[in-house]
Amino acid sequence: MAKAFFRLQKFLRRTQFLLFFLTAAYLMAGSLLLLQRTRLVIQQGSRGTSANPALQVLDGMAGIGIVDPRTLQNPRAGPRLLVGKDTLQELALDQRHSPRWLVSRNSELRQLRRRWFHRFISDQEPLQTAGFKAMKNTAEHQGTYVGCFSEDSRERTLKGAIFYDLRKMTVSHCQEACAERAYAYAGLAYGAECYCGNQLPATTSKPEECNSECKGEKGSVCGGVNRLSVYKVEELRTGARRRRNVIYRGCFRAPENLTDTFPASLIQPNLTVEMCSEFCSKKEFPLAVVRGQECYCGYPTGRFPLHDGADGQLCAEARNAASAAQGRYCRVYQTPVQDTRCTDRKFLTTKSKGFIALSSFPGAGNTWARHLIEHATGYYTGSYYFDGALYNKGFKGEKDHWRSRRTICVKTHESGKTEIEMFDSAILLIRNPYKSLMAEFNRKYAGHLGYAADRTWKSKEWPDFVNSYASWWASHVLDWLKYGKRLLIVHYEDLKQSLIPKLKEMVEFLNMTVTEDRLLCVENNRDGNFKRSGAKQKDFEPFTQEMKDLINRYILTVDEALRGRNFTGLPREYVPR
Repeated sequence: MAKAFFRLQKFLRRTQFLLFFLTAAYLMAGSLLLLQRTRLVIQQGSRGTSANPALQVLDGMAGIGIVDPRTLQNPRAGPRLLVGKDTLQELALDQRHSPRWLVSRNSELRQLRRRWFHRFISDQEPLQTAGFKAMKNTAEHQGTYVGCFSEDSRERTLKGAIFYDLRKMTVSHCQEACAERAYAYAGLAYGAECYCGNQLPATTSKPEECNSECKGEKGSVCGGVNRLSVYKVEELRTGARRRRNVIYRGCFRAPENLTDTFPASLIQPNLTVEMCSEFCSKKEFPLAVVRGQECYCGYPTGRFPLHDGADGQLCAEARNAASAAQGRYCRVYQTPVQDTRCTDRKFLTTKSKGFIALSSFPGAGNTWARHLIEHATGYYTGSYYFDGALYNKGFKGEKDHWRSRRTICVKTHESGKTEIEMFDSAILLIRNPYKSLMAEFNRKYAGHLGYAADRTWKSKEWPDFVNSYASWWASHVLDWLKYGKRLLIVHYEDLKQSLIPKLKEMVEFLNMTVTEDRLLCVENNRDGNFKRSGAKQKDFEPFTQEMKDLINRYILTVDEALRGRNFTGLPREYVPR
């Protein structure tokens, strides 16, 4: 018996050694494979291509920071979110008080994990060539290379307009974008950022300090870290297509002291709107204010918030000399110049104590809410996913790991107990499901800013989409109501209608304080780059009666759940009557 036991013990010892050896061999093989893949990523990145094919941006997107959504259906190839009809549980009227009939989408969303590592490696290749190569390549561009300048991100000189393009930035694209807006100078930094303005930065730097290669043009220099490669583009104005679209903001009662309210002014006989707008644009102000023969330039402020408009007839009457002398009313125009008082953003200097989510159903305006929060607080927002198109638009938090706690809040479409309980608190953004479904369908088939083609709406894709996504809209809200620890409910429609009060509420929830002028700047830039372009859908009803019956039941269930948690119910326009 003892002999048999000894043999068994000897065998187990050998087996243990064998398992240890196999485990070590497996780990070594995995490490070698990882090193090989990393080397391949770097090699591919040096050729100007992404290591991850799913993250490549199509060549057709030559815009600066504004991607043509029709050429990019999805910024990164990932698993489809559509769930088949067989997963949709039919809602019975007697089950309206229970969410068990709602289908969870967490298994699909878990597959949308970020692949930022490959992108990070391919983008960390500093150009080792000296800055004088920028002068060598100047002949290829139409502008004149001025030099390398230091730039303080807190006090930018070239601040008339700002563009980003992580994959396609070139010197020519930046010059053309600035020339189209009639700026005199174009400056490039970090290989992917473009700044426009009419004044040169004050501090020059050594040419070799501008050493970042343009992301879309090998051999060309696009600035460096806090360094700008500046080009004079004034000679491009003649041939460039100018964007001199001046927008009429309305008729307003003039402030008591216009000279104190507005930093620049001009008195000109026979003054026209074009003359005033041109003057204010050169001074880099977003507002041109016309009162009789007087032109004033400035920003929306507490003294002049542009909230209480007057009857346009009052301004029309004030155009004659007698009324203009009284100076009671003025006409306000938006110039092509961007209001840059709230465009400076950065990562948190210390890790945030609270882990806050900005949660919504897809198509509910999450990206727009991030735009508002970033410009109001001055801090980047993060994302549970990675979207290269959004990074190109300035959302640098897209590239930061979502758990870094260096961002003010984190975008997510996740639902389910585990995913929700990771966060200490959340802003839950809710939008009318009819609008959300249409917005997400447009994004899926035409990108963030496009519209799906009519034939797509009339195909079988649309009813399949509604059947799969409608229940997700409801389950997303119900899950966050059930598992969320601390919630702020924000309805998209309320945010759109009462921007500043609702944005103040969101900022306070994030434990931040902002000035009134900064909020007015956000309001002045409220749309950012997030208005859909192209032809809108024709006047047809995309929802069948069967779809409406399904969605209406979900609306009633969510409304009841919100009221059950002592939150304000859904806006009346949601609820069927």
